Amino acid sequence: MRLRKSDWSSYPKGLPIEALKGVGPSLSAKLSRIGINTAEDLLFHLPFRYEDRTTVSTIASVTAGSSYLLEGIISETKIIFGRRRSLLAFLEDNTGRIGLRFYYFSKSQQAKLDSKKKIRCYGEARKGASGLEIYHPEYANIDIDTSPNEHLTPIYPLTEGITQSRYRKIVAEALLYLKKVPIQNLINRKSGIDISEAIQYLHKPPPGANADLLMQGEHPAQKTLSLDELTAHQTYSRLIRDELKKLKAPGHSNPGSKYKKAIRSLGFKLTGAQSRVAKEISNDMMQKHPMLRLIQGDVGSGKTVLAALAAIHTHENGLQSAVMAPTELLAEQHFYTLSAWLEPLKIEVSLLTGNVKGKTRKIQIERIKDGKTNVIIGTHALFQREIIFQSLGIVIIDEQHRFGVHQRLALREKGAKKNFAPHQMIMTATPIPRTLSMGIYAEMDVSTIDELPPGRKPISTSVLSNDKRSEVIAKVDAACQSGRQAYWVCTLIAESEHLECEAAEKVAAELQDRLPKISIALVHGKLSSDAKAKIMDEFKKGSVDLLVSTTVIEVGVDVPNASLMIIENSERLGLAQLHQLRGRVGRGSNVSHCLLLYKQPLGELSRQRLTVMRESNDGFFIAERDLEIRGPGEIFGTKQSGEIRLKIADFLRDKEMLPEAREIAEKLLIEDRETAKILIRRWITNTEDVGLV
Repeated sequence: MRLRKSDWSSYPKGLPIEALKGVGPSLSAKLSRIGINTAEDLLFHLPFRYEDRTTVSTIASVTAGSSYLLEGIISETKIIFGRRRSLLAFLEDNTGRIGLRFYYFSKSQQAKLDSKKKIRCYGEARKGASGLEIYHPEYANIDIDTSPNEHLTPIYPLTEGITQSRYRKIVAEALLYLKKVPIQNLINRKSGIDISEAIQYLHKPPPGANADLLMQGEHPAQKTLSLDELTAHQTYSRLIRDELKKLKAPGHSNPGSKYKKAIRSLGFKLTGAQSRVAKEISNDMMQKHPMLRLIQGDVGSGKTVLAALAAIHTHENGLQSAVMAPTELLAEQHFYTLSAWLEPLKIEVSLLTGNVKGKTRKIQIERIKDGKTNVIIGTHALFQREIIFQSLGIVIIDEQHRFGVHQRLALREKGAKKNFAPHQMIMTATPIPRTLSMGIYAEMDVSTIDELPPGRKPISTSVLSNDKRSEVIAKVDAACQSGRQAYWVCTLIAESEHLECEAAEKVAAELQDRLPKISIALVHGKLSSDAKAKIMDEFKKGSVDLLVSTTVIEVGVDVPNASLMIIENSERLGLAQLHQLRGRVGRGSNVSHCLLLYKQPLGELSRQRLTVMRESNDGFFIAERDLEIRGPGEIFGTKQSGEIRLKIADFLRDKEMLPEAREIAEKLLIEDRETAKILIRRWITNTEDVGLV
C-alpha cells in the first residue's frame, strides 16, 4: 500500500506504519517495540549519530579502533568452528587484506560473501584471530562501479531484528512523501527552520553537511526540533499540574499540638532552610488538591525530619502516611529514626519490607487496613496488592529517581479508596541544578534545603592509588585504636550482588588478619534484615570499630562517631554515589576523612570524577559537574526509567531553550489546548502511563 496525501489526514496521528512499502506485520511488531506505530512516529525517530561513509579507504591504511568504508574482492570465505562458530570472509584490495567476521549468519549471507565477489563494507576494525578484522560490518555487493554515498550516514536507536540498512530504506520511503505532505509546525518559535525541512535534513544530511555540528547536536535543524520537543514536555508537565489541581486531596488543618511538640523535642534546632521547607510542605497539604513537591538537599541536610513532620501533620488529620525507600537498609534506618520521634507522640510506626514474613506480616497488614498503624515504612513491598490502606493521606518517597513511573503510580493509587489522591512528597540527595529543574521536574514544586546543620565540619578527601593500601590500613588502625570508627566500602564493576558480597568477605578477612586488635563486622545485601539490623546496631553502639560493607550503606546510615571512610575501586563509581557514600561520615564533632582508593590505569572520566571529589564537599557543585560528565539521563535515570525519553533534545545542552519552551507552552495551553495535545502526542509516547504520577 502506497502513501497517499489523503491518507495523512485520515488518522488522528498519521498513517499506520504498515502502509509504508516494505513494512509487513513482523517488522511492524518490532517497530512498535520502540514506539513506532505510524509514519509520523517513524519520521520523529531521529538518528542519534552519523557516520562518514563518503570516502573509500585502502585496507593498508586501516588501524584498530577506527571505522572505515572499504571496497574490494572477497578472496576467501570459511566457517570457523570452535568455542563460537563464525563465518570469516577475507576482503582484499590492491594494498592488503582484512577479515570480516560474522557470529550470526545464514546460508544466503554466506552465498553473498562467496569468493571473487566485489563488496563495499563499513565497520570498526579491531585485532582478531586472523589479524585486523571487522565484526559484523554493514556491506553491499557491487555489480558495477558506483561512487560512495555523498551523504553522511544516519545511525538510529533500534531494537533486535531491525538492521540499520533496512530501517534507512523505510525512512527513505517516508521522506518521499514528506515532501508532498509537510508536517505541521505547531509552535511559533522566535527563530529556526521549518520543521519538515529539519526532519528531511536530519534523516538525510545533504552533501557537505557540517558533521561536527550534527555530532554535537548544535545544527539549526536539531535546534528547531529540540525546541519543539522541550515545548512538548513543558506543555505536558503543565497539563499534569492542571490535572492534579482538579483532583481532590485531604486538605489539612493547621499543624497541631503534636507537630509543635515534635519540633520542641527534637534535641536540635531546625535550620532556617528546614523551617522554610517545612512551612512550604504544610501549606501545600492544607490545599484541597494534591501536593506534588520535590525536596532536594545535600547529604546530611536534614530531609528525614521534614518527612517526620509531614507524617505528624497527616496523622493529626486522621490519615496514614507511607514512606518508601529504595533499599531495606534505608527503610530500616527510617523506621528507627521516625519511631524515636513519633512513638512518644502516640503515633504507631511499622516497617514492611520483603523480609517481614509470616504471622508478623499478616498482623501488620491487618493493622494497616484497620487504620491502627499510622506511618508505614517500606520498600517495593508497599506496592503489593495485599497492602490496603484505610486512609492514605501522603506518600513520601526517598531517592525517587530509583523508582520507575509505574511503581510510584501504584502507590499513589492506593489513596483512591476515599475518592481523593494522597499528597506526594519526594526527597532526593541528588541535587538538581536550577538550570535543569524546570526541564526534568517541571510538573513539581521544588524546595531546596541549601543549608547544613550547624557544627558540621567539611570532610577531607584524599585520592590514593591501591599501591598505598598498606598505608591506608595503618590509618584505619590508628583511627580505630584512638576510639573512632570507620567504614570500608567494597565495590565491583560487575552488577552482581553475589560477587560484590564475595569481594567484601575477602576484604573483611584480609583486614581482620592485618588488624587483629580492632573489632570488624561485615554487612552486605545477602544478609537477612535482622542480621543487618543487629550489625548496624552494634556499630552505632560502638561495639564494632570497622564496618566492612558493600554499597548497601550508600544512603540513610547515620553514625556520628564514624569519621573515616575508605572506598575501594572508587574509579568505578559515579560522582553521585561517591558523594552519597562519603556522606556517611562527617556527622559528628570529629574532623572526618574519606580516602578514595583506585586501581591503575585510571581513565580520563574517572580522573575527572575523583578530582571533583577531592576538591569539593558541595553536593550542588558536584551535581553540576556530574551533569557535565554524564548528562541528565544517566544521573536521574531518565534513559532507563521511561519517565523522560528525549528523542533529540538534551536538558543540559539545550538549557538556554527552556525559558522559551516554557513561555510557548504556557501560551499554547491558554490559546489552543487541542494543538498542545497534538504536540504532546508527537513527542511523548507514554503519556497514558505517566499522566497522573
